[in-house]
Amino acid sequence: MSGLTTFVQSMPLLAHAAISTIWISLLSLFIGFFIGTGVCAARLSRHAVLRWIGGVYVGVFRGVPMLVQLLVAYYCLPFIGINVPPLVAAVGTASLCTASYIAEIMRGGFLGIPAGQLEAARVLGMSWFDMLVRIQVPQALRLTLPALVNEMILLLKASSLISVVGVEELTRTAQNVAASTFEPLPAYLGAAVIYLCINGVLALAGQAAERRLKIA
Repeated sequence: MSGLTTFVQSMPLLAHAAISTIWISLLSLFIGFFIGTGVCAARLSRHAVLRWIGGVYVGVFRGVPMLVQLLVAYYCLPFIGINVPPLVAAVGTASLCTASYIAEIMRGGFLGIPAGQLEAARVLGMSWFDMLVRIQVPQALRLTLPALVNEMILLLKASSLISVVGVEELTRTAQNVAASTFEPLPAYLGAAVIYLCINGVLALAGQAAERRLKIA
């Protein structure tokens, strides 16, 4: 019974911590989307230097585990005089890391648009901006939405890594509950249930958005 009691009593605390997990993930996704858009534009640019810079960015941030990036940002930057608060290091690292994946997802979406459609649009006299807004962005969004939702779920799960620098989020709170009650199973089981609920809602929202885009 003590395990069940710990599970029930810890749920409000874990649910409150989940709010931090959600807003940190959303903020990182928001910042990462804008960075990823810029990197995607560089990767698709006609200029070789921009393509090279975009490729290096993607290679570095996809090639190094996010946990290592976080530890470098938090522990190594002070050696060169840059002191980064834990929350800033967490959001900054998650944003930069997820931007590399978003850039490649978006690049795949734009490259998936048939070239004939763009040629036809040019023949009809459409401007570059009109082609981007009326043809490329809607189709790229439709093509990449499942992958973007998947990246959102992966980012939310990866946010558990920021507990290593002391940010109070869901996993960190579950660790504290386990340490204070000496009952790790109810604490981590509660965190698992909350992660499952959040990601289930995200998946359902993504499926609804996919159906809406198909109808549109």
